[in-house]
Amino acid sequence: MRIGDYLYPLCRWGVGGLFLYAGSTKLLEPAVFAVLIDAFGIVPESILMPVAVILPLLEVAAGTALLFDIEGSLAMTTGLIMLFIAILVYGIRMGLDVDCGCFGPQDPEARAFHGLRASLYRDLIMLTVVIFIYGWRRHRGIKPVRLWGRWSEDRNGNAFQRF
Repeated sequence: MRIGDYLYPLCRWGVGGLFLYAGSTKLLEPAVFAVLIDAFGIVPESILMPVAVILPLLEVAAGTALLFDIEGSLAMTTGLIMLFIAILVYGIRMGLDVDCGCFGPQDPEARAFHGLRASLYRDLIMLTVVIFIYGWRRHRGIKPVRLWGRWSEDRNGNAFQRF
């Protein structure tokens, strides 16, 4: 076995576990997370609480699915990381001195200092890991687990589900 054969699941479990942990801590106190989101000034107040609940739920779902290598989980994780990077870049460019809200209200990084650059660097590292996962899947022909089949048609036009 090559080192990549061990590195691939470790990377998936690492990013998946990080997303699961980050989303779970935010779900414990969505009102506090809503305040952190509001500090960026990009979400209208009328949808602040729904965003403060839906975003961590997406993180938990993406993280859990990535742990089990479910089809679509890597794309969802990539999309969330790209969203987080865009928000962090926005905050840095605006000169905001706020907590990123990455790991909820108990984030030790938030207590130590309010800086978005460290969070941006962490997200860029995660993006690099995700790119490795994509590359390793392609290189080794790894297919993620498909939960549902795909609909196809036979010669007579009859629909059937392919697994």
